[in-house]
Amino acid sequence: MIANLVIPSPFILAPLAGYTDLPFRLLCREFGAGLCVSEMISCHGLCFKQPKTLELLISSSKEHPVSFQLFGADPDIMGEAAAILSSFHPALIDINMGCPVKKVTKRGAGAALMANPELAERIIGKVIQNSTVPVTVKIRAGVSLKELNGEEFARMAEAAGAAAITVHGRTWSQGFSGKSDRIIIASIKKVLSVPVIGNGDVLSYQEGLAMLAETGCDAVMIGRGALGNPWVFTEAGRPADLSAILTGAIRHMELIEQYLNTDHMLGTIKNHIGRYFKHLPGSANLRKAVYDSPTFFRLKDILSDLRDRGTANNSLR
Repeated sequence: MIANLVIPSPFILAPLAGYTDLPFRLLCREFGAGLCVSEMISCHGLCFKQPKTLELLISSSKEHPVSFQLFGADPDIMGEAAAILSSFHPALIDINMGCPVKKVTKRGAGAALMANPELAERIIGKVIQNSTVPVTVKIRAGVSLKELNGEEFARMAEAAGAAAITVHGRTWSQGFSGKSDRIIIASIKKVLSVPVIGNGDVLSYQEGLAMLAETGCDAVMIGRGALGNPWVFTEAGRPADLSAILTGAIRHMELIEQYLNTDHMLGTIKNHIGRYFKHLPGSANLRKAVYDSPTFFRLKDILSDLRDRGTANNSLR
């Protein structure tokens, strides 16, 4: 539970730029995710009503509860953006203070705020002041391995009013390299009274259960492990049968067709669908067919034909 929000499963889909759009969030909810988080939403893009930013707000009652994630480094603009986000009625607003990507941190946002806790505190306060829903904060273990200030930072965020804290077990300087440190997640959990969500290196349902047990955290956030693998939210996990994998990929395409304009995002769609077959033995031909497809509907037909003819396994030889 976060504030008064009951989450049906402790497995949460992380915000992933370019991936956690409405169709993918709906898919992961269908496969058992208890909560999904949107892609990062720029406070400036939202306040200036930039079309590409507004597209990130496309939602559906079928995905509730949903969390919209906001990023930025200006407290006043973050507050204004939080008011706008609230009007779209998400269950939660999450503040990103953990993204290590340079185009975000060079503006003082994301993980760069780990090095500026005073500014971060003002941002949290402004967002809470202007939000009508609970506000959560996503952080990292610290600035660097020499400056593991995650525990102190998390205490500040809780004192500022955050309803929950997500902790990625890497530091800002590590980016996506190295390993996520579960000891740090556990230490932060021990000093907070609000829920703590563990994040980093969870690639299966069983690994998620292990993180819950090892850290005592209240929930687990899964990011890259969910790409091409919505089964990560199920105990049975990714199926061994390729026909079942094709069925999952086709369901994803059905949701894309229902909610998005497929004419202008074929490359993004191929990137999503190609991941379903990554690392499968002998899948090179199938992945090539995905990336060579000239249209969305041709791609959908290829996958449907393979599944319906029952010849999917032969296609991998």
